[in-house]
Amino acid sequence: MSNNFFEVLRAGINTTYQDIGRFHMQHFGVAPGGCMDVKAFLIANALVGNNSKDGVLEFAYQGPLLKLVRGKTKIVITGNVIFKIIKTNNEIINGECNKSYDLNEGDQIDILSTKESVYGYLAVEGGFDVTPFCNSVSILARANIGPNNGEKIKIKDKIIIKRSRINEKNFKTTYSSKSKNIIRVLKGPQFDYFLKESQKNFFSKNYKITNLTDRMGMRLEGATIKNTVSTNIRSEGIIKGAIQIPADGQPIVLLTDHPTIGGYPKIANVISADYHLLVQKIPGEKILFQNVELQEAEQLYKEHLNSISEIIKNIKEIN
Repeated sequence: MSNNFFEVLRAGINTTYQDIGRFHMQHFGVAPGGCMDVKAFLIANALVGNNSKDGVLEFAYQGPLLKLVRGKTKIVITGNVIFKIIKTNNEIINGECNKSYDLNEGDQIDILSTKESVYGYLAVEGGFDVTPFCNSVSILARANIGPNNGEKIKIKDKIIIKRSRINEKNFKTTYSSKSKNIIRVLKGPQFDYFLKESQKNFFSKNYKITNLTDRMGMRLEGATIKNTVSTNIRSEGIIKGAIQIPADGQPIVLLTDHPTIGGYPKIANVISADYHLLVQKIPGEKILFQNVELQEAEQLYKEHLNSISEIIKNIKEIN
């Protein structure tokens, strides 16, 4: 094990190790989990020269305050995040997202808050020294699965990094992160369970994101969706982005740490290309669902992946 580590001076909110996810376990009742915003995750690893599957620290709203007690490393923050680097000589650097920085022994990184978004990411060159479970270092806190005993990061924890900094160059990329309130979806398997007027309302009325939102799901508030068949179905497998309609008619979007089966009818499913846009929306924001067909959803996903590749290709060395 490496001797290079951060000490956690403030844990932040919902700070966990995450990677791309833990797949092929859902039949055992274990959700894939993984990072909420795959785009920000991939860019973070690319900027410090890591493998795309290396684990990072994910945080929500407020990030951790970390002190590099031993070693030297290179870090990057992605998302829309306000943070500062506090050097040992008390110099304070106002951080810029999507840009790598060198940290030396005694330096601190203070991740103050996300800005008009929910999730941010911290990656270090070489990755964190954590033990994977079933080929993933993602923490599924509800089930105590993953490194750190499956628990969120706590004050006084040690965040161990695999090795000291090797690359003395720093890197940066830029891209537009403009949000939009339209979230595209595919019709769900029980779409025809719902009143025609409710189907129309679902695609024409705004829904507000409520405070009852976490990594597991997002409760929405808006026009009531009326079920004409049954408000319960035999439990069946579900995936992230599924939009369930319980008996009260208010949609619930299942997110990354979703249960593996569910018995509420599903009116729609968020397409993969728009999932990162949805999860970054804060409570109080309003969204509008737009129906697309499968072929279009597949094309949009290809374009989404290509756009991430272009951002990574445009990473430039800086002084």
